[in-house]
Amino acid sequence: MLNAASELEFSNQTSSEEISQLSSLELSSREKSSSCSAEKPGYPDFIYVMAANIFQGIRFEKSPEKVLIKYGNEPLPSSPESEDESFQRLSYELAFSALKYQDILESILIDSYIFPSTTIPDHLSSLIIVMLYDFQDRKFQARLLSDNEDSISEVQEVENLLHSFKTKLAASLARCRIKHDALSIYHILPETVRKQELRASTLPLYAWVNTCKVSPEEVYSNLKKKGYHKVKSVLHIDDKVFAVDKHCYDVLIFPSHLKNDLLSIDLFKDYKLIFQDKSRSLAVHSVKALLNMDDDILMVNTGSWYTVAHMSVLTNNNTSKIFVCGVESQAKDPDLKNLFTKMGCKNIEILHETFINIESKDHRLQKVKVILLLPRCSGLGVSNPVEFILNEHEDTDLLKDFSQGRISEDKLHVLAQQQYEQLTHAMKFTKAQAVVYCTCSVYPEENEAIVKKALEFQDPGIKVQPYRLSPPVLPLCSLKEIHLSTDKFFRMEPSEITNGCFLSILTRERDPSETVSVKDVLARAAAKGLLDGIELGKSSKREKKKKKSKTSLPKASTNDNCIQMRIAEFLNREAKANANQSETVTTKTPLPQKNTTQVGASSQIRKAIKPTTNALVPTFMKNSSLSRPCERQTNFVRPRPEDKMVALKPVEIVLPPVMMPFSSPQGIGSTQHCCYRWVAPKPLVPACLPTPSISRKGEKPKENSPPSLPGHRRPWL
Repeated sequence: MLNAASELEFSNQTSSEEISQLSSLELSSREKSSSCSAEKPGYPDFIYVMAANIFQGIRFEKSPEKVLIKYGNEPLPSSPESEDESFQRLSYELAFSALKYQDILESILIDSYIFPSTTIPDHLSSLIIVMLYDFQDRKFQARLLSDNEDSISEVQEVENLLHSFKTKLAASLARCRIKHDALSIYHILPETVRKQELRASTLPLYAWVNTCKVSPEEVYSNLKKKGYHKVKSVLHIDDKVFAVDKHCYDVLIFPSHLKNDLLSIDLFKDYKLIFQDKSRSLAVHSVKALLNMDDDILMVNTGSWYTVAHMSVLTNNNTSKIFVCGVESQAKDPDLKNLFTKMGCKNIEILHETFINIESKDHRLQKVKVILLLPRCSGLGVSNPVEFILNEHEDTDLLKDFSQGRISEDKLHVLAQQQYEQLTHAMKFTKAQAVVYCTCSVYPEENEAIVKKALEFQDPGIKVQPYRLSPPVLPLCSLKEIHLSTDKFFRMEPSEITNGCFLSILTRERDPSETVSVKDVLARAAAKGLLDGIELGKSSKREKKKKKSKTSLPKASTNDNCIQMRIAEFLNREAKANANQSETVTTKTPLPQKNTTQVGASSQIRKAIKPTTNALVPTFMKNSSLSRPCERQTNFVRPRPEDKMVALKPVEIVLPPVMMPFSSPQGIGSTQHCCYRWVAPKPLVPACLPTPSISRKGEKPKENSPPSLPGHRRPWL
């Protein structure tokens, strides 16, 4: 039993005055913002017991000469509710709050004469500290109890004791505040701890969309039906709003005060939206950017299973498999499988070995191309230490460092050594092509120093390409992020919108022997039914043209000589006939003007017979000095640009019957099938034959070149 001391020394008026002074002694900005809200009801009895057992394990132990209050080693009996995750979180938060004010609470107990005036068992000292913190947090008001709540005798006895010393406790708290010249005992805490609590009270909530169960558009529509509206930023907004994260397209941001309201909607109850720190979403999105369709992933020190689920959701459309190591006990396997089934995750395999003990040549991990390493770190970049300890870190002893706002040099060295060993072991996996290293720490000893040291001392005996530091694969959304990423590290400093984050990507070139072509990847995807009936056997039009041109080249080479011989024979025959007729022609009058139809036709003929150097014309015809008055269209080969190589195609040419000029007795006025051009005093030159005097493309024509006259239409054209 707990024996109370003497009667109270202060009058009821004095007690009420000092208690009213405590209304300003609030321990966090969260309490300041809710000072006008309803009084806090307190916790159930079993929460106090759970928090007392946690505090017993994480409290600061003082040297024997400085011990004022003795703590026992026997834990209090726990209840079945201690296995519930939400109750565990409440218990840890209460124990951590008492830990931050351990010195102040102990001095209040001594100053108010609770110690040593009462006979208190040592194993209840932790319970008294925890309940005293909650008592002053409720401004020394009575706890509201429900009718159906099971009471615990130890909790009831401690509560009665504190109520009997209520006035003395209030006075002692006021004197402590005056001694430290602080507006409240909250201001007695170290500055780093105060900033941490301030950020924790205002830090937005981050939740990723489970696209295995719902699309982002459906989530937006559902939230709008619940009264939420989409904005660009949720800072300093008290309304029901949400925004989309700039780095991760599937992450939504909510104001911190909406957490209780959000947990009550079906989107969170059905695992369609999942709360998680943004740093973990950045890590899995970085892995996703490095993956091919059938690459496997190895996750190390995942912490929260929601991180594994997020990675699975992002690779749902791939054939990737996710291996998770570090789960030594198989007792949680049924619960984990049940969780993943509810979330729609199917490609997860749990390895019951620690990462260091897994060999790099393990046959199960031969297709692992990316390793996601989330090492245990100090976590002094996060705003909520309890969430970090419960989700990411199992070492509750770190709560001592969080309560002081710093970490000891010895512990930092131990953590850095573990991180270095894990990173170097990850780099030994010869089949892996990338390692993503991510922490929540702000210490360079856990971040840049570890990565640079691992790159510098790579194992030269491994016959693979060495790792190198690669730039971030995430979008840089501000000048500050660009500045912080100049050395290829992605950093986010702790702020009012995010926790701290460090992310590094190590990559190496893929082994040429393992290079897979696009056709092979598509064939694999089609074999596994991922292309939904898309046919891959059809070749493109460009490939068909290439194949056609390649097959036509041999035919062109075989028929080329035959075509040239036919053209040469025809031109030679025409030249001889024109030479005989030119001897009798001495004068020539200009041709009469044709009608509109004839002029249009002749203009088309002139365009078609633009003189070019023809490789198919025999050499003796090019150098011949014979002239003929007949201007015939004999340019059978289409001109081609000089800078392109065009494959010749075989063409069969049927020549028309030759009708010689002046064969009719009527002379020129009857059936004329040739066009003449009068040039004096030089002989007539056929316009269709290429000569050395013809200018090349791009050169100016000679001044003495006679203009071509419109020719008569050919009856065979």
